[in-house]
Amino acid sequence: MKSLTLYFFLAYLISWTIWLPLYLPKFGIHFLPVLPFHHAWGALGPLTASLIVTKLEEGNVGIKNLLSRMFQWKVNWFWYFIAIFSPFVLLVFATIINYFNNSKLSFDGLGVSSEFPEFGFVSFFLYSVIVYGFGEETGWRGYALPKLQKKWNALSSTVILTFLWALWHAPLFLYRPGFMAMDVFGIFGWFMSLFTGAILLTWIYNSSRGSILMAALFHGTIDIVFTSDSIEPNIMNITGFLLVVFAVFVLGLTGWKHLSKGERQVS
Repeated sequence: MKSLTLYFFLAYLISWTIWLPLYLPKFGIHFLPVLPFHHAWGALGPLTASLIVTKLEEGNVGIKNLLSRMFQWKVNWFWYFIAIFSPFVLLVFATIINYFNNSKLSFDGLGVSSEFPEFGFVSFFLYSVIVYGFGEETGWRGYALPKLQKKWNALSSTVILTFLWALWHAPLFLYRPGFMAMDVFGIFGWFMSLFTGAILLTWIYNSSRGSILMAALFHGTIDIVFTSDSIEPNIMNITGFLLVVFAVFVLGLTGWKHLSKGERQVS
């Protein structure tokens, strides 16, 4: 567990240090420069930490194994569908449900973010998968989850990882408008959405035999669905509810021990 402790320490240290120019102004400190896409660079902390600790633990052989799982594309087509399309399917159902409430059916703005107005759908998708998908999932699911699953079952490991994953986001509550606007109930809802996503990510990772690529695709797609300008609050709430239903269904189908029809990944 020492290596796992070192991993989380480095993931926090790297990301929080990179984000310093973004949240220090909250304390009246403004001398550090802010770079283009500065927030995104901090999201690469978990990836960087996993490479460092893997190199220390296993040398080049470990790095080669980690990289191979990052691009492990030979998996059943079903997992590509789940990773890329299932969030959009949930969004479509949520939009249809919302239509019967207010007679408004529109997907304008899907895949477009006011934070990155220069991005079209494809560039926004690639950005989300590369930065938040690979940047985070190589660490959370690719490195930390198998370590946790060596000692605990899949669900317990997911709960532990969710708390540590949530803590990593702490600086965002000092500078990201959406996080700063949350009250206690909003934070609880955000944490539960993180936990729901973590259950599905554990399921995808274990079921695809440890493919970080599948986890990265799902993470990136979920981010697009919940940050696109087309997502009205009501549609977002319905989509979040459907995501919870999806996670509960998966948990009931696979069981808490492995969160997969096969064995949980421990290497």
